[in-house]
Amino acid sequence: MGSARLCREHNNANVLSLGQRMMAIEEALEIVELWLSTDFEGDRHQKRIDKIEL
Repeated sequence: MGSARLCREHNNANVLSLGQRMMAIEEALEIVELWLSTDFEGDRHQKRIDKIEL
């Protein structure tokens, strides 16, 4: 679940991919809820995002 949170906080990710056979539906729903409720931190991470968007 940590990587789902970090990809939103640090990379402002707008896509989440979960393997169907890798986890139970309850765990997948927890991860999705965490991912959707996590905000982008911006600041120092925004510099990296700006480089990607060029």
